[in-house]
Amino acid sequence: MTTHKVGYLNGSLAKASINRQLARALVKLAPPALVFTEIPIKDLPLYSYDYDADYPPVAWAFKQAIADVDALLFVTPEYNRSIPGGLKNAIDWASRPWGKNSFTRKPCAVIGTSPGAIGTAMAQLSLRSVLGFCNAPQMNSPEAYIQFTPGLITEDGDVTNESTAEFLRNYMSDFHQFIARVVAVLPRDA
Repeated sequence: MTTHKVGYLNGSLAKASINRQLARALVKLAPPALVFTEIPIKDLPLYSYDYDADYPPVAWAFKQAIADVDALLFVTPEYNRSIPGGLKNAIDWASRPWGKNSFTRKPCAVIGTSPGAIGTAMAQLSLRSVLGFCNAPQMNSPEAYIQFTPGLITEDGDVTNESTAEFLRNYMSDFHQFIARVVAVLPRDA
């Protein structure tokens, strides 16, 4: 079985983020053929096209981290019915300068959790729109809108509800299959 390197971006900058807990759970529940690394976004300055001629080192390092993985997993909270500003800023950095879009042909999946009944449905819709423009192939099914309840996921990423754990395990298995399909038909160097 082919191993795939997956970078994950947590849309929340908060240390105690429930989406950080979800990311830990997803890493634990994923098939062994997926190897994960977090790609941090918190140190990126606010993007401006004024930087396009001379990218700061932190932005080049961020773009290189994306280049070094086979796929991306976005784990995002929902802020005001959309994605957090920090995540949008990171996407702007990675998609620029013109002609050097890091997301082109990079398979990705979107998931998130919130205490609200619809999870992060609106944020995911917004993020999918942005990623579509960035030419990032997206796993469209299954969708995953996780309502976070106290104790659902431990700080270490253990899911305490077995049906939720099974759903997330299947989600990650489907993501693995999606990655394999995308890299087989859309080679990055083509």
